[in-house]
Parts: sequence; structure tokens; C-alpha cells
Amino acid sequence: MDLLIAGGRVIDPANGRDGLFDVLVGKGRIFAVGKSLRAPKGTETIPAAGKWVLPGLVDAHVHLREPGGEGSETIESGTRAAAAGGVTTVLAMANTKPPVDTPRKVRWALKRIRATALVRVYPVGAVTKNLEGRELTDIRGLARAGCAAVSDDGREVMDSGLLRQALIRAKAAGVPLIDHCEDENLSKEDIPPESEVIMVARAIYLSRLTGARIHLAHMSTQDSVDLIRRAKKDKIKVTAETCPHYLCLTDDAVRRHGTHAKMKPPLRSRDDQEALREGLADGTLDTISTDHAPHDAASKQREFSKAPFGIIGLETSFSIVHEELIAKKVLSPTEAVRKMTQNPAENFGLDAGTLSKGAPADFAIFDPGLEWTAERFESKSANSPFLGRKFRGKMVCTVVGGRIVMR
Repeated sequence: MDLLIAGGRVIDPANGRDGLFDVLVGKGRIFAVGKSLRAPKGTETIPAAGKWVLPGLVDAHVHLREPGGEGSETIESGTRAAAAGGVTTVLAMANTKPPVDTPRKVRWALKRIRATALVRVYPVGAVTKNLEGRELTDIRGLARAGCAAVSDDGREVMDSGLLRQALIRAKAAGVPLIDHCEDENLSKEDIPPESEVIMVARAIYLSRLTGARIHLAHMSTQDSVDLIRRAKKDKIKVTAETCPHYLCLTDDAVRRHGTHAKMKPPLRSRDDQEALREGLADGTLDTISTDHAPHDAASKQREFSKAPFGIIGLETSFSIVHEELIAKKVLSPTEAVRKMTQNPAENFGLDAGTLSKGAPADFAIFDPGLEWTAERFESKSANSPFLGRKFRGKMVCTVVGGRIVMR
């Protein structure tokens, strides 16, 4: 055996487990979960009394910037940040420079991932060539090369006919399409709620029309939640995420944090925030993802209108969820963990998000009572409105394939 995690509170939604158990790991996989497990001599034991033992978090929305943006993040630094946040699996968006829009580029990305990543990384392929919204990529070829999904995230596919064809091809390829949901004709100066809501309605209708799976990224508005709730009642194949920052900050945070609170979609109203929380609680919103979007300090020091959109989030995501959703009883620990493990893994067909016997030994240990301040990050970038914030609850150990990658 490789590891024995002793005496922690194991929260494993996929198996309906929440209680004090040991976890035994052998040959990179979960060997057993049970009471008072015995391990062979020489097995490393990690005491976990008073801590939570969780399936490794699955973040389905991450920007790793490599290639082309290595000054802000690399695969190595981004996955080190993931490990610091208890994230053991990420989906890496296609909007690198150049974009991941051909099978050859997918193979290049996978080679770099194998060489440098600390956690599991699944590439997301582009929907359109060069993310230009004009001509579809070889979606089947991207899927066969190893992409878990396709998306032009960061931009919307404005041509509805093209998006319909993309959904048909994605369905045939067996992968979901992740939609950015922004009507760029309505967001030239600011990004009003209707720019998201209109595209959510379009995405839902096209999913119903084609029977394809569509995943709606970074939901931020009350009306979007209402549309998704109705779509799910109608059994349309739509899943949706929101992000930790929309659950704890509102639009007035921009006055305090400036460009470190500039993201796309922007922070919304208190009513929108409450609707997002309700959507998580009733199952309308399936997952919580970070939309981790690193930018170097110089770019974020520009005046607000010229600074890029996006914030980092991998290292603070579960601490925010713990404080804002679990401690405030919006979600139970089991439901919160489900939305960051089991649900995203199932949505994208990943072998992750569970502590089942024989599953990959990907898990995280969280100390719910540990107080800490976000003063430095493992990410190469620090564009976060949570820089300097004090938290209660921190990831203290992350294991991927039975190997400790953060402690």
C-alpha cells in the first residue's frame, strides 16, 4: 500500500458517504474506505482527525495560458495552483495563442501536460477555427485526439446556424459544447444581464432542437437561472455552472478592488447573487467552476476600460464555498462537494470525482478550522479580489494518482 489516510471525515457524494473513515491507497488507486483499516508495514500514514477527506475537486473551467501566455501562467504553474486548492482535474480552455483548434495542437498540449502538469488536465478544443466564429473546426478529430469538450470560451459563436451545426457535430463526436453565453452586439461598452440571458435562451433552444449536450459557462444572472430551471423541467440536455466570485461578491466590489474585480460576465446585483445560490440549492446549477483566468500585473494595472477580463480562482475556490455556502447552510457539505466533484466529472465523462474502490486515488484533505490569509499564490499571477482576505478553512493536502502533490 502507498498511503493510509486515517480518521478523517470522508465526504464522498458519489457513494453517499459522510462519516469518519480511513482511506487506503495502493498502486495509485483507492484500495479501501472503511473503519480502522490496517495497512502493511511501511505504508505512509497521514493523520486526518478533524479534517475532511474529499474526492479531488474537478474544475471544468480553467485557463492555463500555455502556449502564448506563459508570462501569466503555464501548465506547470497553473496545475500547481490547482493542487494548492485541492483540484486534481481541470478542463483547460482552448483560447491559448494559438488556440487549440486542430488535433495536432491537442497532441502538442497533451505532450506538455504529460511533461509538466501536477494534476490531471483535459484539453478543451475550439468550436471555430482560430476562435473567429466563422468556420467550424474538426470537432470529431478534436474529440478523438483527447478533448473532453469543445468551446470558444472567451468569445461567443454569434452565428446561430453555425452553433447549431457545431452542436450536431459535438453530439456525433460524443462531447458536450461549453457555451460562453454573451451577445457581443449588446456588450460593446458594458455587459448587461440581457447579453447573457438572450444567449442562454438561444443555447437552450438549440440544445432542444439538436438533442446535443450543452454546458452553460459562468452563469451570473437571475433570469438565466430561471431559464435553465425551466429547461431542466423540460428534460433538455443542458448543464450549467456558476463561479465562487459570483456567490460572494456583487457589483459594488469593483469600487474596492478595481481591475481585480473585472471579469466576464461582470459581478451582478444582490438579487442575482441570491438567485444563483437558490439555483445551486435546488439543482438548477450543476457545478461550481472557477473560470481561473490569470493575467500579469502590468496588464491589470491599466485603466479599467483597457485592462483584461478575468481573475484567478483555483487556490481559493473551496475556501469560498466553505464560508459562503456550507457555513451559511445554503448547501450541505455533501451537496457542495458534489457540485465540485461528482457532477462535473459526470457531465464531461471523466474518471474522477469519487472515492470508490478501484477509482484513481485523487483526493484532497481540507481543514475546516484552519484560518489563513490569501497573501501569495502558487499561480504566476495574483489578479484576485481575494488577495489579503482572511479565510476559515484551507486545503492542506492533495493527492493525485496516489502521489502527494501538495502538503
